[in-house]
Amino acid sequence: MSRAKALQFYILTRLLLAPLMLWTIVTIVFLLLRATPGDPADAILGNRAPEAAKAALREQLGLSKPFIFQYLDYLLRLLRLDLGTSLTSRGLPVWDVIRDHFPATVELTVFGMAVAVVLGVSIGMFAASRPNTIWDAGGRLFGIITYSLPLFWMGMVFQLIFAVQLKWFPLGTRFPIAVTPPAQLTGLYTFDSLLTGNWLGLITALHYLALPCLSLGLLLSGIFERIVRVNLKQTLRSDYVEAARARGIPERKILVSHALKNAMIPVITVLGLTFAALLGGAVLTEVTFSWPGLGNRLYEAILLRDYPTVQGIMVFFGVIVVIASLLIDLANAYIDPRIRY
Repeated sequence: MSRAKALQFYILTRLLLAPLMLWTIVTIVFLLLRATPGDPADAILGNRAPEAAKAALREQLGLSKPFIFQYLDYLLRLLRLDLGTSLTSRGLPVWDVIRDHFPATVELTVFGMAVAVVLGVSIGMFAASRPNTIWDAGGRLFGIITYSLPLFWMGMVFQLIFAVQLKWFPLGTRFPIAVTPPAQLTGLYTFDSLLTGNWLGLITALHYLALPCLSLGLLLSGIFERIVRVNLKQTLRSDYVEAARARGIPERKILVSHALKNAMIPVITVLGLTFAALLGGAVLTEVTFSWPGLGNRLYEAILLRDYPTVQGIMVFFGVIVVIASLLIDLANAYIDPRIRY
């Protein structure tokens, strides 16, 4: 089979598997919510609410039906792209909840990943280009520490030092409450400020974004540092790199133009899946910093047992993860000629 036909077969296989992956995610979310102890009516209305009100809420949620009919109704609504109505957001459709909170998560994820990639790849390159030195050991130590530190703990330490004691950064929101936010074009305050030429709004949005992004990016950078350092060290010992050195090519050019390109192939996979996972809920970061994103909204919905909101957000995140994994697999298949199907 030629490579073109093999690639087409692989793409078709992945496209056919994507709905199966999404169905698995949807089913697991449905089962876990139903298996969680407690009554959603009590969580939402309180223990002192009238029994008639609780029964009406259970009827609204479909909890009075047999389990299998609840599941089938849930799947049929999803096929119609109906995520239901939030029980804790004044009756807003779940799609509106996602629309209102998702831009904050995207903004946090984009800038957090930018910090992680720049910092992780830079330290990984620097350490790999100086093997068996103190710099190599330092890069290894950096990767271990940042990878193992709890995100919520690092976030609280950053808040205590840089926001409470030094007062360098604000906390608790995306923009000052007393200041009108940038025009809502994309929902991303930084990009909206750029598009409208609102430079003061851009500086303010970056100021509020800096601390959670630095906290998230610093801990994620350890993942990229370890992958780049290990793969780059192996690549620098390969035959074609030795041949390039023998031809008198400068070491810097060998590192950037020859070795780094091949060493970045596994980084692409990790980058895509990590980005999808963060879009699917940088819950700890958002809750720790009171960031008004979709992960924080999901956490609140879980506490209140808001079934429609939890299910809708998790399905939305599941779609993102499935699409991202599919795109990453296809990108690797196209970039890396060593892959066979």
